[in-house]
Amino acid sequence: MKLDFSYQGLLRLVVTIISVAMVLYHIWAIAFGTPEAVLFRGTHLLFALTLTFLLYRQTTALAGTPPGLLDYVLLALAAAPILHLFVNYEYIVTRIFYIDDLTPLDITFGVIMVLIVLEATRRVIGAALPITAVLFLLYGLFIARLQPTQMLDQLYMTTEGIFGIPLSVSAAYVLIFVLFGSFMERTGTGQLFMDFAMSLTGGTAGGPGKVSCVSSALFGTISGSAVANVMVDGPITIPLMKRSGFPPHFAAGVEAVASTGGQIMPPIMGAAAFVMAEFLGVSYAQVVIWAIIPAVLYYVACFSAVHFEAKRRGLVGVPRAELPRLSQVMRERGHLFLPVLAILVVMYSGYSAPMAALAGVLACFPCAALRKSTRGYVTFGNIIEACVDGARNALPVALACASAGIVIGVVTLSGLGIVFTQYVVHLSQNYLLLALLFTMLAGIVLGMGMPTTPAYIIMTALLIPAIIKFGVIPPAAHMFAFYFAILSAITPPVALAVYAAAGIAKSELWITGWAAMRIAATSFIVPFMFVYEPALLMIGDWPTILWRFVMSSIGIVMFGAGLHGYFITPSTLWQCALLIVAGLLLIEPSLATDIAGAALGAIVIASQLLARRGARAPMKAAE
Repeated sequence: MKLDFSYQGLLRLVVTIISVAMVLYHIWAIAFGTPEAVLFRGTHLLFALTLTFLLYRQTTALAGTPPGLLDYVLLALAAAPILHLFVNYEYIVTRIFYIDDLTPLDITFGVIMVLIVLEATRRVIGAALPITAVLFLLYGLFIARLQPTQMLDQLYMTTEGIFGIPLSVSAAYVLIFVLFGSFMERTGTGQLFMDFAMSLTGGTAGGPGKVSCVSSALFGTISGSAVANVMVDGPITIPLMKRSGFPPHFAAGVEAVASTGGQIMPPIMGAAAFVMAEFLGVSYAQVVIWAIIPAVLYYVACFSAVHFEAKRRGLVGVPRAELPRLSQVMRERGHLFLPVLAILVVMYSGYSAPMAALAGVLACFPCAALRKSTRGYVTFGNIIEACVDGARNALPVALACASAGIVIGVVTLSGLGIVFTQYVVHLSQNYLLLALLFTMLAGIVLGMGMPTTPAYIIMTALLIPAIIKFGVIPPAAHMFAFYFAILSAITPPVALAVYAAAGIAKSELWITGWAAMRIAATSFIVPFMFVYEPALLMIGDWPTILWRFVMSSIGIVMFGAGLHGYFITPSTLWQCALLIVAGLLLIEPSLATDIAGAALGAIVIASQLLARRGARAPMKAAE
């Protein structure tokens, strides 16, 4: 391989070396035990900041250009505060926080650290989160009247601010799972997911839309980003949906909704799920168990919306001759499911989630080498590129967690969380539903401007304590916030997954946004369901869990049928209304509403069966 000694070539080499070093460092930490908190989290952040200032420019107009003098100055300034903590480690761990005065050097480096983290976050994920962090800093200084040195102590010199739990989760969990996703992509697993989904559902009514649901759920195992899922899945599924007869805005809406659900789809969920496990003090495997039924209900809603819309429009699936055969797909690429299976086996054998992800990473390329169809992916260059992709894809989460640490630090130090909890309880007038609605709106608004992880973290500090005070169990409260932080990706006016899908479909943004909302309408009800009935989080006895799951699934299907105007046959207005009410009653967790919902559903079913029989009678007579 010929070396490129130009500036661009040397820069690529440096970025590659740093990315591979970042990956190897985290693999070493998982395999042999993580260093002390400040050292481990600081090294993780140092890698992230270094790559950020080498890869991202200060304005979008300069995107794609090599770093200039300012970028290298900022890189040096980013390294200095972290190296200060490393060099003076004994002093850092032996001093008494908030009592021992900060030295002038501590203050200087603390200010630099905060500013550098905010600038790096702005470059990678935009201005919304840094602006939010600045507002919290201003609150701490001018409303809570905190001492500036006390705030710097909290944010920089302790593990309660920038180097707090969010950054710990990014370092310990997120990078290795993101790396696993990169390795999966580099071994051709994306093609497996698409072919697998096509062979299962492509030939049914509205098949391409159902392919989008299945493949996006599978892509959730290798990507924690709704937008990334859309950009990988959408260019294939959206043209297929349009060709089969779906209008562009509906095709884009289906893809946006299906891709957004990837973050709540076990076994590998979005990054915020790892933060949740840390906050609740449980294993990631436990979070996966809580998420299974809500994730299934989410995709039942999406799948049924596609099915009923296709039936209403009279759309058919892709001709069987054009679809891959399931047996052939599994024979040629089925072995690429083995790394996911390895993660599950290792995780449920009692090992930690990072160790399970490491097992999955190490299994990817050996599994690809098992068959000729995927052996071409197994090259040294591809492995290196997978490491570079993994390091780059981890940057948004790492920097979002560092900035969220600033918010958490101010909230903790100022007691804002307690004040906010009291305010929400007062505003809700002691009605849980109102508190849940406030939390839902906050999650959607926060998620409009920032990724799921920091949106969820801020809700954890400000809103979840208020819900828990109403008597909601902590797992349900956290899952509720997590769910709505994710659903912001499909909620107008700022719906990033919708924007991405509409761009591919060439559809109008607002029409696409409302289509996505209609497709996911039932999904907005699911979080309320598991707050009022924790059995949907698999908490409780098995008969109750199974009963609530079945009733909720039927309710969601009926609700979707009512919204899309088709059940067994095209629905009249009164039938749509009854189906919507029946669906809501079945979703409501009580025996009385189950009976009422079933009765209303039976009325619609009977009337549509009679109508269908009546329509067939003249046809038989004509024969």
